[in-house]
Amino acid sequence: MFKHILVPTDGSALSEGTVARAVSFAKETGARITFFYAQPDFPMPIYGEGALIDPTTPEQFAKSAAAEAQAILDKSKGVADASGVAADTDTTVNEVPYEAIIDAADRHGCDLIFMASHGRRGFASLLLGSETQKVLTHSKTPVLVYR
Repeated sequence: MFKHILVPTDGSALSEGTVARAVSFAKETGARITFFYAQPDFPMPIYGEGALIDPTTPEQFAKSAAAEAQAILDKSKGVADASGVAADTDTTVNEVPYEAIIDAADRHGCDLIFMASHGRRGFASLLLGSETQKVLTHSKTPVLVYR
């Protein structure tokens, strides 16, 4: 069935539950997993009256974001390793997470994207948007949404 699954994660409790279910699914189907984390880019400062000054340099921000990504991905890979599921990790810097997810699936030759959904409906979903919805809309790779 599926041979290579991309599992985007952000380290949240919802993502951790999805990681566990994705590992179980991969074990049942004999698939391997690539866990993926889209790192944020350094936010451009906004100058003007009342602007807050952040003393963090772009280099410090990048180092911190990379360390956070590695910790999240290592934890996810540990879940797969404990279950005997072959897994790799990947991360890139991209301010548009859904594009990074789709690019990662294409780059790794994944045949399924297994991701979480917060399940927001109605006005909340319009205001907050949904990376999952955007992946569903733009991806040519099948997407399995876990809630």
